[in-house]
Amino acid sequence: MWGDMGMGWGGGWGGWGILGGLHLILWWVLLILGIVVLFKLLIGGSLRSGRETADRVLEILKERYARGEIGKEEYEQKKRDLEA
Repeated sequence: MWGDMGMGWGGGWGGWGILGGLHLILWWVLLILGIVVLFKLLIGGSLRSGRETADRVLEILKERYARGEIGKEEYEQKKRDLEA
C-alpha cells in the first residue's frame, strides 16, 4: 500500500525503464538550451557586431561630410581614428 507512493506508473522511471532516464536528460538539455537561446535573443540580439557598428559609424561620418556639417580635414581625421 505505502510502497507505491510517489513512484508514478509502476516504477521509479515512470514505467519507462532506461527510456525514462533518457527522457529526463533530454528534458534538462532542452530546458538549458532554451534558456541560452532566450538569453542570446534578449541580450546578444540587441548588440551589434563590432564590424557592423564600425561600418555604421563610418556611414554617419560620410553623411555628415556630405551635408557640410564637418570639413574635409575633420572628416579625414575622424576616418583615420575609426580605422585605427
